[in-house]
Amino acid sequence: MKQILKLLLLFALFACTLENSSDVNRFYPVNKPPLKQTALVKLPLGAVKPAGWLRDQLIVQSRGLTGHLDEFWPDIKSSAWKGGDGEAWERGPYYLDGLIPLAYLLNDEKLINKAEVFIRWIVKSSRENVWFGPDKNNDRWPLVVAAKGLMQYYEATGNKDVLNVLTKYFHYLASSPPDWPDSTWRGVRAMENAVTGYWLYRRTGDKEILKAIAKIQKNSYDWAKYYYDFPWDSTAVAQNKIPLNWKADGLTAHGPNNAMAIKYPGLWYQQSGNDYYKKAVYEGIRKYDLNHGQVGGRFSCDEHLHGCNPVQGTELCAVVEYMFSMENLLEIMGSPAFADRLEMLAYNALPGTITPDFWAHQYDQQANQVLVTLDERNWSTNGPESNLYGLMPNYPCCLANMHQGWPKFVQSMWMATHDNGLAAIALGPSSVTAKVGDGTTVTIKEETEYPFDGNIQFRIETKKALTFPLYLRIPGWAQNVQVAVAGKILQAKTGQFIKLEREWHSGDLVEILIPMKLRTEKRYRGALSILRGPLYFSLRIGKKYNKIKIKSRNTYSIDYMGSVDWEIRPTTAWNYGLVIDPAEAGENIRVRRNPLTKLPFADMGEMVYDEQKNKYVSWPYEAPVVLDVPAKRIANWKLVKNSAGPVPQSPSQISSETETVQLTPYGSARLRISEFPVIQK
Repeated sequence: MKQILKLLLLFALFACTLENSSDVNRFYPVNKPPLKQTALVKLPLGAVKPAGWLRDQLIVQSRGLTGHLDEFWPDIKSSAWKGGDGEAWERGPYYLDGLIPLAYLLNDEKLINKAEVFIRWIVKSSRENVWFGPDKNNDRWPLVVAAKGLMQYYEATGNKDVLNVLTKYFHYLASSPPDWPDSTWRGVRAMENAVTGYWLYRRTGDKEILKAIAKIQKNSYDWAKYYYDFPWDSTAVAQNKIPLNWKADGLTAHGPNNAMAIKYPGLWYQQSGNDYYKKAVYEGIRKYDLNHGQVGGRFSCDEHLHGCNPVQGTELCAVVEYMFSMENLLEIMGSPAFADRLEMLAYNALPGTITPDFWAHQYDQQANQVLVTLDERNWSTNGPESNLYGLMPNYPCCLANMHQGWPKFVQSMWMATHDNGLAAIALGPSSVTAKVGDGTTVTIKEETEYPFDGNIQFRIETKKALTFPLYLRIPGWAQNVQVAVAGKILQAKTGQFIKLEREWHSGDLVEILIPMKLRTEKRYRGALSILRGPLYFSLRIGKKYNKIKIKSRNTYSIDYMGSVDWEIRPTTAWNYGLVIDPAEAGENIRVRRNPLTKLPFADMGEMVYDEQKNKYVSWPYEAPVVLDVPAKRIANWKLVKNSAGPVPQSPSQISSETETVQLTPYGSARLRISEFPVIQK
């Protein structure tokens, strides 16, 4: 009987976080002594591919700013990082860091050729003193970003010249005096070097790399202590004590710095082995949420940390850097909670701040965003252009850095495990091709419309029968999840991994059914947000688009293909409270599913660029999910300083008639209310 069961279905079902495994993966580079082993193993660029709507999303990106920026933005077109006479600091490396993974995920020869122009020049620029990059750059910070691009290029191509450039640079860091002042970007971001450093050590075993990282950790800002002490809490916000400057103290309150830094204690945990650093990561995330939390898994920073009010903004750079931090922490620590956060950022905050055609972006997004105009707002330090959808609103850093979001997310959707299996980390349409079990290459195709739908199928493709473990992450918000394997229905526990280990055959199917039950989340001043799966929902507001031109000290408009700067004004009311019972969100809310389109995060009425017609047209299709919700207008909820005023305290008593309003996914809404007052029935 045991042998029959083994042949028919040999699986183990248990909860695990994949931490503290004694096994070591035999097929991919892993930490070597004296480093502590990571919980998961990141697969090389190209092992995971996007499918379905997610591939459509990457194609949209390739046809938008990412695919054309080097053709018309002087800072990239003439970048000193490819031998030009233009900008020589961070913008070329930032762009490359997103261009490379996008190019190879899509196998897009045009984009690959664009990337190789940078790579060839950077390799040649490596000098005798082991510095590399433009002669006129004397700052270590852009080299950190360029190194991440080189790392990805090596994974895609195996070009050993890249390893040589990186090895020489880390030898330089190990032997040269520390230069990481707290008052500089390179100082507060110094441990970003460890991302590439540990990656390089896994491939070379060169102890000088660990020496360099230890020297950086000892001589740069102590982010672990910062998270335990955390000076910039809600009291500091209320008392206006957040330092709004670009000195040492102000840089610790800067949004992207915080988004990058959350992974630094986790990175150092590999070398120190001290749980103090691992716990600092959880402390930091908890305190961001408590003191500055916003819907979509982000925290406010416009440009400095700024509390929980839903009209405070979050810089796009902070979103993509927070995503990258979650991806690193997933590999190191293996907690499914990091994947929950990663999905929320990728499926809400990222598309919410970029137009669906990928031709414009915001510097600052708002949860309650009812006016997108060139006006002053209650930002901490940002300017009036900050919430425009445009080419480079407020400051051009996000224009260079935004490109890494989607491609790096795709790379982290699957990881290898130390028992020579595979783990589905972030859910969504994709495929993975990797070595498992006895070293046989297997392909698993994940077919789904997640996060818009909760039905997921995993199809196994293998040349021979093969035994290996397959781990599936069950989201922390999910309830009553069912997993079907070979005719057996398994009940899965929320917020954990399921391990399925059996003899797999080509054509085998694993199905997950995740009920997409509506739920609510209590927010600032008692407001309520509506969620379905990992998606937040926002009020659909009528939109009127107006093209404008920007010209200021830092930013300007450029007329090229779909490049545009938009003001967007409401044509319908936005000041609604919801007439629902927070405990029974689905009781009187109607859910409507619509077909997915080639622009997954577009809603009807969006202005999108039509490349064939070389003009903007109105998008005629509805968002993939629409909620019909009873609501009432609140007449005295009005604009304050060009943003929605404070959310009226819930529950409220309103005498106006009940109407039905529509809510769409946060990522599909350019104008939105996402934190609602609740109206008493």
